[in-house]
Amino acid sequence: MSMLLTVIAFIVALSVLIVVHEYGHYWVARRCGVKVLRFSLGFGRPIWSRTIGPDATQWVLAAIPLGGYVKMLDEREGDVAPHEVHRAFNRKSVWQRFAIVVAGPAANFLAAIALYWVLFVHGIPGLVPVVGEPPAGSAAARAGFIAGDTVLGVDGSVVRTWQDLRWVVLQRALDKAPVSVELKTAQGEVTSRQLRFDGLAPEDLEKDVLAALGLSRQRLILPPVIGELTGSGAATRAGLRSGDRVLSVDGQAVENWDALVKSVRAAPGRTLQMRVQRGEVEMQNVAVTPDVVDEGGLRFGRIGASPKMDPEAMQGMLVNVSYGPFESLGKAVAKTWETALFSLRMLGKMIVGEVSLKNLSGPITIADYAGQSAQNGWISYLLFLGLISISLGVLNLLPVPLLDGGHLMYYSVEIITGKPVPEKVMEAGQHVGMTLLFVLMAFALFNDINRLIGN
Repeated sequence: MSMLLTVIAFIVALSVLIVVHEYGHYWVARRCGVKVLRFSLGFGRPIWSRTIGPDATQWVLAAIPLGGYVKMLDEREGDVAPHEVHRAFNRKSVWQRFAIVVAGPAANFLAAIALYWVLFVHGIPGLVPVVGEPPAGSAAARAGFIAGDTVLGVDGSVVRTWQDLRWVVLQRALDKAPVSVELKTAQGEVTSRQLRFDGLAPEDLEKDVLAALGLSRQRLILPPVIGELTGSGAATRAGLRSGDRVLSVDGQAVENWDALVKSVRAAPGRTLQMRVQRGEVEMQNVAVTPDVVDEGGLRFGRIGASPKMDPEAMQGMLVNVSYGPFESLGKAVAKTWETALFSLRMLGKMIVGEVSLKNLSGPITIADYAGQSAQNGWISYLLFLGLISISLGVLNLLPVPLLDGGHLMYYSVEIITGKPVPEKVMEAGQHVGMTLLFVLMAFALFNDINRLIGN
């Protein structure tokens, strides 16, 4: 079921975002008077097609769903009837061609804004940013953080959840400049701490930057009692049920949920013998084999179980962040802009070698994230869609021939010089662009396979 959900979530995400992108091209092309011959979701052999509208546009679903295209009337690609020459793409002004090409990435950014707007209006659940005891010698310890501190803001940016804190700190960490963290102590005093990134290594940006700085959430001490189970997880397969209390793992007493998690994470693919209490009955030696998970270069075990939560104890740890319709629009635009800018900065640091190219992800990793986000609920899935939509928009704006950004580069030259780029230059650029994209895709797929089999 988990694999099926992953495949479905990936196909739905890819299909929706490709349609949004290509419809942006289509919509603006029609407004500019260009005749659209075909709108295709996917490449290769058509498995479904229908002709619609006065222009007899073909709407196609093709066999390879890793992309799409809008084919327009163009004299460079075939004969055009004299009465339709004025509707050819190549006959339109440079500004109209520019608008048609930029409309695809713009549609992806608008889709992300719409998704974030819905989420901000509805509300996004999160964890209150209460800090646990930082490790001795860590950046957080040197800054003076102590257990119970609640973060209120970073360099003027308001922080309401732990997720907000991670996002703001990750952005600031790229600059390596110290940041001022406003917080409220456990005694209720509002103060500030200066957090420095001096000891942060490049690889720390690729993992959990907060953990690298010594910042961790203050955790509730929960009993090792199972709450919810995933339908196909290792715990379910072993016969564990909600309400079961784990007494020991491989003969070692388990005092709390964190101890259980530690034992499970340390045993990917290795069978553990658990002693479990169900009601008043003790069950001896329940064999549980944690599933193997490869994530962020780490390999660990997971049984697909969450702890039984005490609603009263959790009440002060959770917050639902929501805004009014107008404020949500501003937040959605800001979130989209920040994410796009962060993506470009990370890409730039990869090019100059400050960040590892291992951060590049291909279809396998994206599919995995799609499945995980879908399992976590519709809010998580929409957040994933928003992120991928922005990534698709940014990728297509890169000045690489074959991508939208490559065409925009040619049109920018035409606007400046008043002359179109020569056909031979464009053809040479197509070969260069194809080579670059092939290398990029090969490297991303290599990273995917590396993550899949473990480093």
